[in-house]
Amino acid sequence: MKNILVLGAGFVTRPLVAYLLNQPDIRLTMATRTVEKALKVIDGHPNGNAVQVDVQDREALERLVKSADIVISLLPWIYHVDVAGLCLVHKKHLVTTSYVKPEMAALDDEARASGLLFLNEIGVDPGIDHMAAMQVIDGVKDAGGEIESFYSYCGGLPSFSSNTNPFGYKFSWSPSGVLLAATNDGRYLRDGEVVEVSGEALFKHYWLVDVPGAGTFEAYVNRDALPYMEIYGIGSARSMYRGTLRNISHCESWHCFKKIGLLNRERTFDFNTTSPREVIAALVGGNGKDIVQDLAGFLKIPPYSVAIKKLAWLGLLDDVMLPLGTAAPFDMFAYVLERRLVYAPGETDLLVQHHEFTATYPDGGREKITATMVETGIPGGDSAMSRTVGLPAAIATRMLAEVKIRMTGVHRPVVPEIYGPVLAELSGMGIRLHETRETLA
Repeated sequence: MKNILVLGAGFVTRPLVAYLLNQPDIRLTMATRTVEKALKVIDGHPNGNAVQVDVQDREALERLVKSADIVISLLPWIYHVDVAGLCLVHKKHLVTTSYVKPEMAALDDEARASGLLFLNEIGVDPGIDHMAAMQVIDGVKDAGGEIESFYSYCGGLPSFSSNTNPFGYKFSWSPSGVLLAATNDGRYLRDGEVVEVSGEALFKHYWLVDVPGAGTFEAYVNRDALPYMEIYGIGSARSMYRGTLRNISHCESWHCFKKIGLLNRERTFDFNTTSPREVIAALVGGNGKDIVQDLAGFLKIPPYSVAIKKLAWLGLLDDVMLPLGTAAPFDMFAYVLERRLVYAPGETDLLVQHHEFTATYPDGGREKITATMVETGIPGGDSAMSRTVGLPAAIATRMLAEVKIRMTGVHRPVVPEIYGPVLAELSGMGIRLHETRETLA
């Protein structure tokens, strides 16, 4: 029997846990702050166990890591390096769905020397995007061609029938993670020129993208795309972009929210005596008597603008008190969003992944290749986000338990040894990108 430790019991854990518990010779322990969540995910399976742990309790965490064969960390990314350190001490493999931060990459030599695999970015974005991209890129190279440009887009959104709020968005993963991602800088390559996008200007720099079978969306840059040119082996490409998809009006509204200071984590207010309306009035320098006019004047937009109407819909222009104690505007915003932008029972989400490649070949031919996945959640069942994040990680963990992956070090799933079997199994579950090819002049 292989002992699998899953750290966390958030939005995306259920499909991963269900998959692994249905494998022979696997015992699984879920460790989380709220053990009731883990028990609900395990759903009485005889090979599953739930324990309570505070991830900041290093001794308790170390005991759990020591007793496992493979650790899956679905914690916020800030904890992954600490978990990886314990995995190194006790010689345990590690799987995460998060981006490889420099601190994780720095553990590569030590992991190799210990014969360990720390597999990261094995979710959907990052994850399925990498694997599907490499399948196309390797195919082009096998035909003697090169990638001239690659634009990758992904978005997790409400399905059309469940898009029932003015934000066009509901949470299918960590609310704090969504807000933190909204502060990232971005960088990409377009027609041979590097484009830098500051976090402050993130939502001013967007364009519209038509996705076959899904609709038209706004796309804004997702972090730094340039390192993926080396990771994907397409260093000669003239364009490389990774973007996030959102529904129309998202970017303009979120630029306003950032400008107001709703993502500020430094300034604090006493919410025992201060209402959301008073917080916003203080942020924009108004007197609070007419908060709509205060906002409109500060943002230099009409008082009927959709961004202001969204804040009103959230209740942030009201005097209802929030149970936050002393907290930052970021905490206030996250608290309200998490309670308003939620999926009702039976509602479904939509996961849209869309790739656009231009390839060139030795005979002078050029080809446009698109690959698109539109995955909808199961009514009353798992969300599209949880399936597309959790199942790739689960499949890779099972392969690792069966010693079907022999790589060591810190890796992403960009090699055929990993992406081939994972994509094949996902395809059998109906999770796949559908390709189209067009010859260009």
